[in-house]
Amino acid sequence: MSSIAITPSATGTGVFTIAAPNGNINRTLTLPDATGTVQTVDGVLTQFNASGSAPVYACRAWVNFNGTGTVAIRASGNVSSITDNGVGDYTVNFTTAMPDVNYAGVWGGTGINVYPALGIGDPSWVSINSIRGRYFAATTAIDLASVNLAVFR
Repeated sequence: MSSIAITPSATGTGVFTIAAPNGNINRTLTLPDATGTVQTVDGVLTQFNASGSAPVYACRAWVNFNGTGTVAIRASGNVSSITDNGVGDYTVNFTTAMPDVNYAGVWGGTGINVYPALGIGDPSWVSINSIRGRYFAATTAIDLASVNLAVFR
């Protein structure tokens, strides 16, 4: 039988226990007393693997894709598709829109027998639904074997 119980302990803190049906292991979460702090979602966003007082901002979208031939997503988060606009010219479309256009798109990539090229973005290429970038070796547009993008806001 499953159960959830909140009971005071000898120190005055509440104990929240969830027991699985037919289980022989109890899982207990101990909450602080009235003078303590319960972690909230807002607080969690600043706590992941961080030290110091500077805030931590989450990656809102990311993608790794093949940029040669027919573009193809290898792995992604919050990316619905890639549009190939021509040689070295890609648009990454978001599954869920950004809250505004004031995000940072960090591009990277490598080509076959080419040093990593720089993604160049025009401000008009940034929208809440997508971001566009172009890659060059010197002044020549090039397709890349591996294209990467991370979006932070």
